[in-house]
Amino acid sequence: MTGLDRRGFLKLALGTTAAGLSAAAVAGCGGGSGGAGGGDAGGKTTLRYAWWGNTIRQQNYTKALQQFTAANSGIGIEPEFAEYSAFQERMTTQIAARDVPDIFWIASPQVLTYHKSKLYRKLDDVPTLNWGDYSKEDLESFKLGGELNTVPFAIFVPVIRYNETVAKADGVTIPAEGPGWNWDSFADLLVAYSKNNPGKRKGVPYAPDHDLTFEAWLRQRGEQLWTEDGQVGFTPDGLGSWLDWWEKLRKSGAALSLSEQEGMGPDWAQVGKLVLANFGNSNHIIDDAKMFPQERFRLRAMPVDPAATAGHKYLYFPRMAVYQRIDDAKVEAAGKVLDYNVNNPEMLKTVRLTMGAPTNPKVAEQAVAFASQDEKEMLALVGKERVAERRPRYEAPPGSSTWRTTMTRVCEEIALGRTSVPDGAKKLVEEISAGIKRAQ
Repeated sequence: MTGLDRRGFLKLALGTTAAGLSAAAVAGCGGGSGGAGGGDAGGKTTLRYAWWGNTIRQQNYTKALQQFTAANSGIGIEPEFAEYSAFQERMTTQIAARDVPDIFWIASPQVLTYHKSKLYRKLDDVPTLNWGDYSKEDLESFKLGGELNTVPFAIFVPVIRYNETVAKADGVTIPAEGPGWNWDSFADLLVAYSKNNPGKRKGVPYAPDHDLTFEAWLRQRGEQLWTEDGQVGFTPDGLGSWLDWWEKLRKSGAALSLSEQEGMGPDWAQVGKLVLANFGNSNHIIDDAKMFPQERFRLRAMPVDPAATAGHKYLYFPRMAVYQRIDDAKVEAAGKVLDYNVNNPEMLKTVRLTMGAPTNPKVAEQAVAFASQDEKEMLALVGKERVAERRPRYEAPPGSSTWRTTMTRVCEEIALGRTSVPDGAKKLVEEISAGIKRAQ
């Protein structure tokens, strides 16, 4: 790591959180540091590869990486896996100790924190990583600080996911994207449905803290989540308008109550049978639909405000990187691993599309041939969003890593009547801004 000691990084990475780090967070790490020598005694180059997810993802990626090493006998891979939160804690400890995996996924709250810490190696000079399938616009949208120093390995977008089986049985039509598909009309549909349907379902779970849909709302109104210079990009009024929209649903009974969904962040396996639709990320359909195999789920793009600002649509990229201190002798091998992740459809046949649509447009086209019904639903919607006009989108700045937790708390306080929408919106903006200021 360059220019930042252990204490400085811990302060930057933790931002506003006061949570301590446990030695248990690093349990299970194998191999030496990312800056270790380039090859094993037998001439094999061994790379540490770190990622997060559930048990199924761990199994699928482990299998895919084994398939890669079987086809590339000169490269070995030591997997380092953890659940999402534990992954971030472990990375913080490893970064402070300069013991970073050679290749690692980047949790979205940490993208610019790690960039500020000079953690990423630039990638446009790696001969084994091919950028030829991407447009100039794609490559510009991938850059951080003007450099290609991370690889977006998937795309997802905010969506409305609805139960088509239930909708047909209940005589409900979810409008296609167009003049009739706006926020007010969708709210009216949910309110009317919740008042009278055979299964006594509600319209949606209570989820005003879902980050991607909130960002879509802001961008339609000329605001954004973050600014280019790393500040909060939305006003209390912009946030308040979003919370007011949800209050209409909550107070009318069109959204589940906190007691019905057992708190914020409801378990889809439990609430999926209680609602017609849900807000989420486009890739969520793949795992979530499996919980209700007798029913068909479909996706709709975000409702669009009639006066929406041009270029409001956006793409969200999960990213991966090569450690800046990687030994030069390992770089070409690391490039091959990245290339396999983003430019080879064979990997997707094993890991599937739970992380989103491929960023490589050719691979996205090839994936249709082996995609499941739910994966095809996701690929089709992301494909439409990808060709839409888009203003730039900026990553979360250092010090903002806990903003989603703070938003969840504020939304819960509003639902419980402990604060008003104006006061809650003001409080949230102030708290996030204070965290960013502390990290500067």
